[in-house]
Amino acid sequence: MYKPTIGLEIHSELKTKTKMFCDSPNNPDEKRANFNVCPICLAHPGTLPVINKKAVEAVIKLGLAIGGKIPKVSHFDRKSYFYPDLPKGYQISQYKEPLVEGGELVGVKITRVHLEEDTGTLSHANSKSSEKDDYTLVDYNRAGVPLMELVTEPDIKSGEQAVAFAKELQLILRYLGISDADMERGQMRVEVNISLSKNSEMGTKVEIKNLNSFRAVKEATDYEIKRQTNILEEGKEVVHETRGWDENKKATVSQRAKEKAHDYRYFPEPDLPPLDLTKYNIEELKDFLPELPEQKRVRFAEEYGLNQSQIEILVDNLEFADYFEDAVSELLSDISQPKDGIILLYNYFSTNVLGSMTAQNIVSVKESKITPEKLASLVSLVIKKEITTQIAKDVLKEMAMTGLYPEDIIKEKGLAQISDEDVIKKTVAEIIAENPAALADYKSGKGNALQFLIGQGMKKLKGQANPEILKKLFEEFLSK
Repeated sequence: MYKPTIGLEIHSELKTKTKMFCDSPNNPDEKRANFNVCPICLAHPGTLPVINKKAVEAVIKLGLAIGGKIPKVSHFDRKSYFYPDLPKGYQISQYKEPLVEGGELVGVKITRVHLEEDTGTLSHANSKSSEKDDYTLVDYNRAGVPLMELVTEPDIKSGEQAVAFAKELQLILRYLGISDADMERGQMRVEVNISLSKNSEMGTKVEIKNLNSFRAVKEATDYEIKRQTNILEEGKEVVHETRGWDENKKATVSQRAKEKAHDYRYFPEPDLPPLDLTKYNIEELKDFLPELPEQKRVRFAEEYGLNQSQIEILVDNLEFADYFEDAVSELLSDISQPKDGIILLYNYFSTNVLGSMTAQNIVSVKESKITPEKLASLVSLVIKKEITTQIAKDVLKEMAMTGLYPEDIIKEKGLAQISDEDVIKKTVAEIIAENPAALADYKSGKGNALQFLIGQGMKKLKGQANPEILKKLFEEFLSK
């Protein structure tokens, strides 16, 4: 049995106003090709780069969040290779003395986190009719965008574990506010290094480049483990190479022989001085770190009594977590039984609020007309037995459409809960008179007959009857 050894290299574009070494806008939404460019990021002769301080701070924040070591000095290097999307013919990156060394995340050790500039983008047009119609377009809007690269130790053993690591990193980047890390938009790209062996020695490493979805990470990793296993079982040798993932074929495909560090001819960037990181207020950056995903998971379990699946729905989307906490804060100021109210609030949020967002094609919970304050008001009405849970669901639908407070909807539509025993007694008598068969079933010991009668009573009172009083009166009437 062969043992897989897997390490990840993850690139994330940082969310800064300007590019890494110039003041051209860093705008991923720009549709006009070659618009956010300048002589510096287009590598015109005589131009000089200037380091983006906010990008450096962003990587330091990530380093602090994962428990990495921030050195006193760091510097940039030139990584030389030629490709049309790289204007200078080299990339300003980091090799020795990166911004972050070490750290750990979800049980996986981190080797380093460094900062570099992104490349431009290539668009290939291929025509089957004529070779002259085959061409490639280059857009340099992305060239020079600050790009963070995180490299893990080879601690990962499966595609599933690789995905778990990448998802947690994506969450941390978003919680820190340093990257949107949207894989569909190319803001986060994963590269997987895989080797197989039967003993403690490392096998031949293969790198799978530019995986742009979590599904692709898992499928490509699992496929490559099987591919290399088959090669080794046939007595052949695995080739040290770079491969890509073919989504249609669900297979990795060879791209080129794998480069080694000396192929890039790394040397210190002569146009940039070494970075004195003691001038960055590391302690202040550490003090202002937000609550991170794992800290939030622990707190949500302890404070709110939520289970793991409930917690993940909230933690996976920071907007959801903030909405939920705002609603809980409103609720706790109005009720005396917080635990029951919190769970009920979560259920209405996860089912009704998120469901109405899907129905209305709303992406952000901030756009929902059901604000945290309004949801808390509704839950409070249910806890105080001023409306039934059945009525609450109808009110939530109206709230999603109109944005009105639940009290206003209840008053306007006459939906308040009926607790008057005289009114309910009259309905109970009518239901029993109209359903002699159910009465006979009850007397013969069929327990579901009572639930049937209660359901008929609730239907007749349009869901407004106090369910406890309704059940009590049916039981009293039937016991006579």
